[in-house]
Amino acid sequence: MKVKIKVWIEDDEENLIFGSGKTEVLENIDNTGSIAEAAKKVGMNYKKAWTHIKILEKHIEEDLVLRFKGRGENSGTTLTPKAREVIQTYKILEHDIKKYSEQRFKELFHKNGKEILSPKEDK
Repeated sequence: MKVKIKVWIEDDEENLIFGSGKTEVLENIDNTGSIAEAAKKVGMNYKKAWTHIKILEKHIEEDLVLRFKGRGENSGTTLTPKAREVIQTYKILEHDIKKYSEQRFKELFHKNGKEILSPKEDK
């Protein structure tokens, strides 16, 4: 058995600000250069992806994406350094929390070499 957790960041009114979903959207924007393509890859529509970005920018007070209109070589969407910093910092936090929870789970639920939660054996 193992422990599973989900990590997200809320504001003081408990509104979701940042988590794995917004991270995935931003990473896909970075990989595809397109909000529309990123939205498709994560299974949401463009408007919802754009709303995720605007929510983040409202709380961070900095642009996270730069959009260049047109169809040429210089068109598309790119992440700002601030967006990359937010992604990296969130991933560090998520990793650290998961690692701690796994360690603590083992300390609490594995006593004397036995799991205190274990499936029943069929007889």
